Amino acid sequence: MKLTVVGLGPGAGEDLTGRARQAIEAAELVVGYTAYIALIRNQFPDKEMVSTGMRREVDRCRLALEEAAKGKNVAVVCSGDSGVYGMAGLIYELAREYPPMDIEVVPGITAACGGAAVLGAPLTHDFAVISLSDLMTPWEKIEKRLACAAQADFVLCLYNPRSHNRPDYLRRACDIILRYKPETTVCGFVRNIGRAGEEAVTLTLGELRDREDVDMFTTVFIGNEQTVLLDGKMVTPRGYLQRP
Repeated sequence: MKLTVVGLGPGAGEDLTGRARQAIEAAELVVGYTAYIALIRNQFPDKEMVSTGMRREVDRCRLALEEAAKGKNVAVVCSGDSGVYGMAGLIYELAREYPPMDIEVVPGITAACGGAAVLGAPLTHDFAVISLSDLMTPWEKIEKRLACAAQADFVLCLYNPRSHNRPDYLRRACDIILRYKPETTVCGFVRNIGRAGEEAVTLTLGELRDREDVDMFTTVFIGNEQTVLLDGKMVTPRGYLQRP
């Protein structure tokens, strides 16, 4: 019995690692969120695939575990990295209810890394990744994390910055960060990383606060006090040129 949790990378399959591809090819059944299955179906046309919709994560993982418990080699696929806001943790939590099985986590390129590469090199120094979704984390805790990370001058990478149900969350987050970082702080965002319609924008923190075109398919980057724009690219120096 084997279950593999596979990170697909941030795009439409172009950032799929060799190890991830091998895991999918070896699987007898591939399980995933509907949109992610659609991204890879053409690459694996003969593979049996099962998908579930939004907010069906527990059902999806239980299905995978049940099929693996029957003796199948199952792969659960996630966008980006399976251990960064992915299904790896949930699989381990639920696996306690099933017979012992071999569980392997195959890493992928998460949106923080994929988006950073599009913008330039904003994550070259210490950074923090924070999701603005309060579906499973109270907003009060998200506020505290934003404040602490901003006060410590981390570069910030924000997932799930804005949605129809949370139209003002990015603005609220920026208001918190602006207590500790100046309006001129270099920022950027990337929409549809690695997919059709990819768009990258660099701007200041003050400008970011009022952007209405940031959505759930966008990853936001907020620089630290050293972050600069070099030939239009967002760069956070590590300090090599300043080292004695």
